[in-house]
Amino acid sequence: MTDNQTVQAYTEAWTQSIESISGLVAPLPTDAWNRATECPGWSVRDVVSHVIAFESELLGDPRPIHSLPRDLRHVTNEFARYVELPVDKRRCHTAPEMTGELEYTIIRRSRALRNARYAPTEPVRWPAGPHSRELPYHELLRNRVFDVWVHEQDLRRALGEPGNLDSPAALITRDVLLSALPKAVAHQAGAPAGTALVVDVTGPVEFLRTVRVDASGRGTVDESISLAPDVQLTMGWETYVRLACGRGRPGPVTVEGDQELAARVLANFSVTP
Repeated sequence: MTDNQTVQAYTEAWTQSIESISGLVAPLPTDAWNRATECPGWSVRDVVSHVIAFESELLGDPRPIHSLPRDLRHVTNEFARYVELPVDKRRCHTAPEMTGELEYTIIRRSRALRNARYAPTEPVRWPAGPHSRELPYHELLRNRVFDVWVHEQDLRRALGEPGNLDSPAALITRDVLLSALPKAVAHQAGAPAGTALVVDVTGPVEFLRTVRVDASGRGTVDESISLAPDVQLTMGWETYVRLACGRGRPGPVTVEGDQELAARVLANFSVTP
């Protein structure tokens, strides 16, 4: 695809996923908004609040003036505090207030995306508190697709409403997670030089990838088949997502090869902040 086609694909994937969130939460009874999700410390309301807050900030809305409690156990660093503040501000909002704000935010953000005149590679601000920086426009859109789809799945698991596991946003999420896998294996898990690790994923999104660690300790990932890998991990797609996003206790993983190395890789599989 051309750069402009990539931007269009990201926009369409974001739209499908965030509208799915809106459709999912619109009919919820009041008590369902307080149901816990696999995001530490976050309820259904909190996840929706986070999605609203980030899209609102991208629209240029000012951040809310709010004093964040200091005793929130899941808030462990400055980035987490930055993300938590607009979430905590909305914890007293009613279900109609939440659905109304989400719908209005989607309308505004969709209009902004349609009218955007950024070149795909043009630097734009990525608002992330102490980690704020500039990203190419297409990369910002890709990151929003990833974040929205992962939170859509958080909501679906919490509400017992599975779906969209093979949507366009799911495929973009796969690529985002795979791009971070070499660092998780080579750096976070400390796999030694010469290591070959195969990840075989089954289910709605299927793929097989090999991570290789070169002589300098740098990891790369490709689609080639390693006939005798040091480790092979076989798991379902939803298990892969939950492991890579640090969500709860995922489903079963079949391990072949070096058990100790596999345990280190699995313990360091999460690539989200």
